[in-house]
Amino acid sequence: MQKSDGMNYAPEGKPQPVVGAGEFTFAAIALDHGHIYGMCNGLIGAGATLKWVYDPDPAKVAAFIAKYPNVKAAESEQQVLQDPEVRLVAAAAVPSERGALGLRVMEHGKDYFTDKTPFTSLDQLAAAREMTSRTGLKYMVYYSERLHVESAVYAGQLIKQGAIGRVVQVIGTGPHRLNAPSRPDWFFRKENYGGILCDIGSHQIEQFLFFSGCTDAKVVNSKVANYHSKSYPELEDFGDATLIGDNGATNYFRVDWLTPNGLGTWGDGRTIILGTEGYMELRKYIDIARTTDGNHLFLVNGEGEKYFALSGQVGYPFFGELILDCLNRTEHAMTQAHAFKAAELCLIAQRDAVRIE
Repeated sequence: MQKSDGMNYAPEGKPQPVVGAGEFTFAAIALDHGHIYGMCNGLIGAGATLKWVYDPDPAKVAAFIAKYPNVKAAESEQQVLQDPEVRLVAAAAVPSERGALGLRVMEHGKDYFTDKTPFTSLDQLAAAREMTSRTGLKYMVYYSERLHVESAVYAGQLIKQGAIGRVVQVIGTGPHRLNAPSRPDWFFRKENYGGILCDIGSHQIEQFLFFSGCTDAKVVNSKVANYHSKSYPELEDFGDATLIGDNGATNYFRVDWLTPNGLGTWGDGRTIILGTEGYMELRKYIDIARTTDGNHLFLVNGEGEKYFALSGQVGYPFFGELILDCLNRTEHAMTQAHAFKAAELCLIAQRDAVRIE
């Protein structure tokens, strides 16, 4: 049985435009990961106008234009970067190339929106920090497992309302289906993808910081392994880590490439958030053996037990907030410090991980 591996996970929500046609123009460069479609869907749904696409692979460009027929194929990266109408560049390059592309985008005076993981080395992060500090431009990151999942969006709203009191622990699981034949060569090279904690672990750390309200954290321990993918010796198919936030909240997460083919989707991603006055569980993409629908949220607090079916109910406010932040030079969608701190911590967790042989 061959099922989705999540490479092309690209949610589409009810349009929530914050600008009119032509008021915010963006472009897509580097189509190496299918997340570029989710990024573009989110921006277009918020009212942005997609003008250009560029990738050196004509097949990737043709597929992209089939999805977005009004976009123009650029002859080069420079043609996009030199267009004064383009305010933001969205990109899903090979992970090891995302940092350098971001610098080139910002050198041309444009904001940058990259797929996670945004970096594969602390040196890349340092260069981006210097550039954003010097220019005031944005290096934003598509942490899709929170930003593009309605149950996660609603969980953040409930926490802000005080539904479970002070958050003291976040537990996250991020299993993914490997489906190795569908993956590009770079996916299996450690130098290119950065390691499992750097890559899909970045989702988990970002969620912990957001849900707990931490601005910093310490990686207490981390581990990686290749349990079941020995034909790909540089691949890590398992990783986990424990963190303690600067406000005392704790985090444990586990990520893997071990999802069995019998599951009805690419991964049974879940988040459990414990507060001083209640807790909630997010079953993001499936409720196994019950429904292949996603966006389930279970809440328990002093008022009782509640269940929320959230698909199509909440929307994805991040994208509209990002557009307005770019126009107004504000930080409502996500602060630059938050985006970079999540990246830093996943790089540290990866660097210091014990390798299980």
